Amino acid sequence: MEPAQPGGRRRRTLWWPAALAAVVALGLGVPALVSSSTPAAGSSSSAPSTESAEAGFARDMAAHHQQAIDMSFIVRDRTQDQAVRTLAFDIINTQANQRGMLMGFLDQWGLTQASAAKPMAWMGHTYEAHDGSLMPGMATNTDLDRLRTLSGRDAEVFYLQLMLAHHKGGVEMAQAYVDAAKNDVEKRLAQTMVNGQKAEIDLITGMLTERGAQPTS
Repeated sequence: MEPAQPGGRRRRTLWWPAALAAVVALGLGVPALVSSSTPAAGSSSSAPSTESAEAGFARDMAAHHQQAIDMSFIVRDRTQDQAVRTLAFDIINTQANQRGMLMGFLDQWGLTQASAAKPMAWMGHTYEAHDGSLMPGMATNTDLDRLRTLSGRDAEVFYLQLMLAHHKGGVEMAQAYVDAAKNDVEKRLAQTMVNGQKAEIDLITGMLTERGAQPTS
């Protein structure tokens, strides 16, 4: 039996968000997204090109989200703190759902999930990828290896520090797409990311303060 969450709610299983996202994206959301896009060619029925901000954002944010999911699974098994585990659980579910939608968009457009373009090239961003950190805010492989060695409060604090930086980078990217978007459906999804991650930035900052810790940057 799964552990109960505060207020008597039990934890939900983790398989359904991505599955639900795929159904929504492929069955409902993505066709609407394709028909509402306005590419340079001027045809509202044409899918975005592989070099477009629409495709670039979908690919890059999917990769960004995947790392947040990975970090959250790691900390879930390294601490018994209910507040941190609940945050990790919420991030896993929310970002798996959103990632599934982003991948569904690319599939519906007939585009690959990866490209030769550098991450964030669609927004004119120059970031030197290093040690697995592909975009601003992303943790390095060294960071992830360290998180796997920690437990208890040390794991909680390091996870919160990593996730705070991760969310700040995610908000920057999502806002850049909101500002450049030519597709209303994807723009609404990006705005949801901005709003949700800003709220979690405030939450994480408070959780660090409660633990006598500070952000790393």
